Amino acid sequence: MNIKDRIEYLRDEINAHNHAYYILDKPTISDFDFDKLLSELISLEEKNPDYFNINSPSQRVGGSVLNKFNSVKHKYPMLSLGNTYSATDLMDFNDKLRKLTDVSFEYVSELKYDGVSISLTYQNGELTQALTRGDGSKGDDVTANVRTIKSIPLKLHGNYPKNFVVRGEIFLTINGLIQINKDRIDRGLEPYANTRNTASGSLKLLDTSEVAKRPLQCFLYHILGDDLPSKSHFENLMYAKRWGLNISSDIKLNTTIEQVIKFTYEWDLKRTKLPYEIDGIVVKVNDIDLQNELGFTSKYPRWAISYKFKSEQVSTKLNNISFQVGRTGAITPVANLEPVKLAGTIVKRASLHNADQISRLDIRVGDTVFVEKGGEIIPKVVSVDLKSRDLFSQKTNYITHCPSCNSKLSRNEGDAKHYCLNNENCTPQLIGKFEHFISRKAMNIDGLGVETIELLLNKNLINDVSDLYSLNREDLLPLDRMATKSVDNLLLAIEKSKKVPFEKLLFGLGIRFVGENVAKILVKKFKNINTLMNSNKEELILVDEIGSRIADSLISWFSSPKNIQLVKNLQLIGLQFVSDFDDSILSDKLKNMKIVISGTFIYNTRADIKKIIEEHGGKNVSSISKNTTFVIAGNDMGPSKKQKSIDLGIALLSEKEFLAKLN
Repeated sequence: MNIKDRIEYLRDEINAHNHAYYILDKPTISDFDFDKLLSELISLEEKNPDYFNINSPSQRVGGSVLNKFNSVKHKYPMLSLGNTYSATDLMDFNDKLRKLTDVSFEYVSELKYDGVSISLTYQNGELTQALTRGDGSKGDDVTANVRTIKSIPLKLHGNYPKNFVVRGEIFLTINGLIQINKDRIDRGLEPYANTRNTASGSLKLLDTSEVAKRPLQCFLYHILGDDLPSKSHFENLMYAKRWGLNISSDIKLNTTIEQVIKFTYEWDLKRTKLPYEIDGIVVKVNDIDLQNELGFTSKYPRWAISYKFKSEQVSTKLNNISFQVGRTGAITPVANLEPVKLAGTIVKRASLHNADQISRLDIRVGDTVFVEKGGEIIPKVVSVDLKSRDLFSQKTNYITHCPSCNSKLSRNEGDAKHYCLNNENCTPQLIGKFEHFISRKAMNIDGLGVETIELLLNKNLINDVSDLYSLNREDLLPLDRMATKSVDNLLLAIEKSKKVPFEKLLFGLGIRFVGENVAKILVKKFKNINTLMNSNKEELILVDEIGSRIADSLISWFSSPKNIQLVKNLQLIGLQFVSDFDDSILSDKLKNMKIVISGTFIYNTRADIKKIIEEHGGKNVSSISKNTTFVIAGNDMGPSKKQKSIDLGIALLSEKEFLAKLN
């Protein structure tokens, strides 16, 4: 056997032993013999660098030090899931789906692991990329770190698709965290608080050899691609298991929502016996074609939902209540608590939401209160232990003036929040507006923290966001913690932000109710700021997903002389107030047409066809009705959907016929 063949043999052997040990939990070789194989491989690779392979099992030990993590666009958007907290919520979810389709379908129930989401790309059976969720559209490339995780195969076996993406969760076991903390305590370091944050932090370490020391694990639960072996989500996971991917054996195929609910109840009782933490159950429609037909809202897939287990509650003393001012002027009361451990972290503060919540629960300083984490993340006070209340406790009076600028607070009828209307001179509001404007999802200006923004405001170097573009080295260098390099990097980031597209700029302006998705919809419709500014309410509410509340907010914002002047200033600076979307290829050939896509296609993906429909003025709809214009029928179109089209007299077009119709 020549050297090259020996190296390949060793790689295959070590991969097989890793699979048996870390995925099947059935070791086939002693640690001593495994180490001998690995040592031989490392030695041969060092002596024969021409045979280097990034996916060799020898690379799992890490060793490279990264400068940063690059942001990469997801091939398939990585959306989060909507949450439910009761059997009633699950029944409602089921009822909504039944109204959207007339075909029968199954559910797949999966454990919801408490870790960090990951998206892996395999090409020709080899791991080529690993991305974090990020903002759902783009994620950080953490491939080098993920290669060190032994339950993620670097090379697959069997009859796998040429190219596919698989989603999963990287996590730490409870014992894994105990091991890490034992080592940290021995070295005089603070122990980590919980498995989720430790897994997330480990994945973002810049030294891959340090990542390799962390006992990270991964379960995979969703396969995406154009040539998957099955139209069943469950079957694809079973195929993936044969390729060597770590698929949990606790996945269940359910034919009814009642079976799903039973599954959630069972695991709520059994979860404490697991070696890792879960915080709920994920429920998905099994049929992939039906998933595609049901589609997505602006935030979530319609065909999947997360059932969250009841949050852990603890009791502690409420020491006092403080009030925060948000960038919109909204006042949020905050409970300052006697520190208490909750769901793995020390909690000192919790939200009290608003005046109505304080009044409803009759929350008073000195009370013993019960705290839980909403959605396992944000601590909130949920009730008061009235039996332990001091007889001389005083009823809480909600503040009437802003805690920052002392302006009188306002509360609109039907609104739960109180607001400070002094948006031009109230410091927390000004800081919040700058924070929002420079954020990653908006103008993406690195190098400006809250303290620096506050300092710039105090020095009268900035008053509104347009002033950022007038800053220079002479302004910044005298400031605390602003060295030459950090100043140059900040000025470069400010200059680069002039090229940020219109929809991100519109979001960054901080108009109430105009989030990321609404900003994209508005830009796509109105194309430039002048058209948007001059639109009336009737024109605005005709746009899909733009209701009266958003329309009123836009009209109010653009009615302010100060806001109009801000827009003019930013235009003169050279920011992008015109959409760069190329509409020269658009036509109105499908204008006002409602089109259903069903089945699989030869020349284009479903996403491509949906995009073509939108580019030519048509609207994608998920279910067939008497208002449907026509159906684009691909292979494997469901028989009931086909029959419904025939019964309603709706035309069925093949992919070729549809494309010919456009040409």
